[in-house]
Amino acid sequence: MADKITVFEAQKWAFLLADQNNLEHSAIDLLLCGQMGWNLTQLLTHYQDEFDQKSWELFQANVAKYLKGMPPQYILGYAAFFGRKFKVNEYTLIPRVETQDLVEWILQDGVCGRVLDLGTGSGAIGVTLKKENPKCEVLLSDISAPALAVAKGNAQALEADVSFCVSDVFNGIAGKFDVVVSNPPYIALDEAEYMDQSVLDYEPELALFAEDEGLAIYKKICREIKGHLNPNARLYLEIGFLQGQKLVSLFKKAYPKAQVTLKQDESGRDRMVRVIFN
Repeated sequence: MADKITVFEAQKWAFLLADQNNLEHSAIDLLLCGQMGWNLTQLLTHYQDEFDQKSWELFQANVAKYLKGMPPQYILGYAAFFGRKFKVNEYTLIPRVETQDLVEWILQDGVCGRVLDLGTGSGAIGVTLKKENPKCEVLLSDISAPALAVAKGNAQALEADVSFCVSDVFNGIAGKFDVVVSNPPYIALDEAEYMDQSVLDYEPELALFAEDEGLAIYKKICREIKGHLNPNARLYLEIGFLQGQKLVSLFKKAYPKAQVTLKQDESGRDRMVRVIFN
């Protein structure tokens, strides 16, 4: 490398490219911090450090991938969730802020016992619940064996003592639970044209889309969950922001004695449903 480049100069170079492509500065910082093992505060303290040749070439390559639409979490190979790193790849979704809100709701309710994370993907929900409340007995299930392998790796890396099962909703699940939580595929097939292209290009279709206007998996959960509930069990669901009232009606009709609560995200959009069974 003929001319040395500082971290600050590398960041400015990447910001300029991001601006030219209407992309986010925050993703550039995520790539930079992720590559170097820093947080944002540490990034500031290292601004005048010079990149070595290998680090500079890697950063350039990662920025090029981002400019082509690849999400930074897939470039780095992990996503942050509840302050922990979860490996993600082409078989798993990137955990979202809304999913973290769902976990926080469960933790705030103080429920524990036997927990099923249905359609676990990277394992972010189930592993986090186990780490935050070690008394819980947690089972992680997914229809995708490759996704479940990622979840197993994350559980091992984070030293979470959880169990695993390949299952299409409840088809392979035995026993009853105090808590069932799921962030299932809920995007309607005809909504693909409105989605961010990077999601369509890189995130697994199996974990995104569902038939019946995105409601197919919710309806399957509603039909099959009854035989898997302990007394006073609870179901927590992440939902599409236009599906709230339909799902409230679905579960109230199927379980008239249940308490069904719809909860909004920080933007005020319907995003979660809780069902308390009696």
